[in-house]
Amino acid sequence: MKFLFDFFPILLFFIIYKLYGIYPATAVAIAGSILQNAFYWYRHRKFENMHLVTLGLIIILGGATLLFQNKTFIMWKPTAVYWAFAIAFIASQFIGEKPLIQRMMGHAIEVPPRIWRNANFSMALFSVLLGVANLYVANFYFVAEQALIAASEQAVNLENCAATYSGTAVELCRQAKSMESIWVNFKLFGMLILSVVFLIGLGVYLSLHVKDEENKDELATSTEPGNDA
Repeated sequence: MKFLFDFFPILLFFIIYKLYGIYPATAVAIAGSILQNAFYWYRHRKFENMHLVTLGLIIILGGATLLFQNKTFIMWKPTAVYWAFAIAFIASQFIGEKPLIQRMMGHAIEVPPRIWRNANFSMALFSVLLGVANLYVANFYFVAEQALIAASEQAVNLENCAATYSGTAVELCRQAKSMESIWVNFKLFGMLILSVVFLIGLGVYLSLHVKDEENKDELATSTEPGNDA
């Protein structure tokens, strides 16, 4: 449930984008992130660091998108968020008594320190790769946008390609619009699916080592003096 709560601003962005376009969606995502943090504080009387990082970046990059009417900033936002998470996971390997993932999940599961370190590093690596994947998908839009600018020699406006452009620029506009939509879909569905698959795999990895530890404890207990049948 918390996982879906974390995706709340992204879901809002997706819905508003499909109805009104990327700039209104960006404004609503900023408001949604503020609401997410406010609701979390109301329920728990504290803020979650990852929510605050996301809020700060969406205010900065989303605000720049609205101020300069430039989609590049909001398209970079997922990468900035995931790379910030990666830095936090890696830094926690060396700062503090426990890696970040153990602080997040240690209350619910108990595994050896080596397993926590492996899981923490895998979270950092996955965050880096998600950031790269976002840029890879977004770059298709960036390329299409530059081709449209070169062909039309005017500011990009994807709202009504046929009315805004003429000749080959109309098709380039439609391609750019399609690439923008693909990025938005990937931002929600692609990243959500990749995250779910990764977290399931991570959960299986941790659970296997919990079972190993339980078996070792049982074996140690059975071999103690006085425990022979």
